[in-house]
Amino acid sequence: MKAYKRAITYGTFDLFHIGHLRLLERIASLAEEVVVAISSDEFNLLKNKVCSIPFEDRKDIVAALRVVTKVIKEDNWEQKIIDIQNENCDLFVMGDDWKGKFDFLKAYCEVLYLPRTEGVSTTEIKEWLKA
Repeated sequence: MKAYKRAITYGTFDLFHIGHLRLLERIASLAEEVVVAISSDEFNLLKNKVCSIPFEDRKDIVAALRVVTKVIKEDNWEQKIIDIQNENCDLFVMGDDWKGKFDFLKAYCEVLYLPRTEGVSTTEIKEWLKA
């Protein structure tokens, strides 16, 4: 039996790569179910991020993974508490580059920051493709 019933994580998941997969696999090793909230194209624009892959395609890619139970849309920063409650999550997980930023969610569930996969990031891939 896994330590948690249902985990949730958030991300853009643009240019899906091995770091994304490893994160989701680690979350699945901790929880029976994994909910992934993917940032909408509109929300990404508010964060000054332009995606190479449209939301619906990013959603379909992530939803196809065997370690993912459900994919939902992230439209704003404030929806996390509602998502945790609506999805009955007992674990919130993000990469350790966000360490401390979501500690306020500890009132609703466990909060865990996992180490990023070294040597790969969407930003680095985009820079490499520009060269």
